Formats: sequence, structure tokens, C-alpha cells
Amino acid sequence: MAALTPTVPDKVEVLANVNTVLDWDLSSPDVPSAADSVAVVEQFTAYSQVLAKDLRTLCLSILADSEVGVRARSILGETSGRLSAPLPSPLTDRYAARRAQNLARLIQGLLRATAQVREAQERAVSQLTTHSTPKGNGCSSP
Repeated sequence: MAALTPTVPDKVEVLANVNTVLDWDLSSPDVPSAADSVAVVEQFTAYSQVLAKDLRTLCLSILADSEVGVRARSILGETSGRLSAPLPSPLTDRYAARRAQNLARLIQGLLRATAQVREAQERAVSQLTTHSTPKGNGCSSP
């Protein structure tokens, strides 16, 4: 029987793989095999989905028209597009490796956006001690 909850890739392992994948030289003849790259793409896709879900939830506490909210919505839209794109068939080694690198950069962007939203939340909380700040659905994805 299959597990009812999806397996979430380990953050430490994923971040190590992000750095490894971004170090791949796609112009060299030693590009990883398509099978190896697809395994990384699957791991990065699962982790990106988790990050995007967390970011959407965090965005509920910031202003929709704030600079941070606009940037977060942008990365969430990019995430939706990249994660929904199917891999072509036949799949070349170079294309699969390029896809893995693109998802590695996407993960970096999601982590950066999450950190920025958390900073905005902290600023809002500190302002609440002196002012009343309206909240909005700051990052609902398109």
C-alpha cells in the first residue's frame, strides 16, 4: 500500500544537490546522464512544491501590494509554470541537466523569497507595537 503522505526530500540533501547541480558544466562532454538528471529533477520538483506551499501560507500575513508580496507572487507564478512543464521525449542528457539546473535556481529563488517574506512579517510585527497595520492576501498565486 502506498504512503498517504508524500515523502518530502531532506533539506540538507536537497541544498547539497542544488550546489552540485549548479556546478555542472553543461558545455563539457561529461554531462550527467538523463536518468541521473531526471532523478534530481524529481527531487527538486517535490521540494519546490513544498517550498511554494509554505511561501503561499507565509504570504497571507503581508500586504498584497508590498514590494515583497509582488516579488513573492512573481516567484510563485514562475514556480507554477516550471513545475507544470513536462519533460520532452526523447530526453537528451544535456536537456535533462539544464532542467535540473533551472530547478536548482528556482529553489534558490523560493528560499530567498521565503526569507524576504519572513523579514517583512517581523517588520510588521514590530510596527504593530506602535501602529495598527492592515493585513492582506499578499501572495496568492495567479
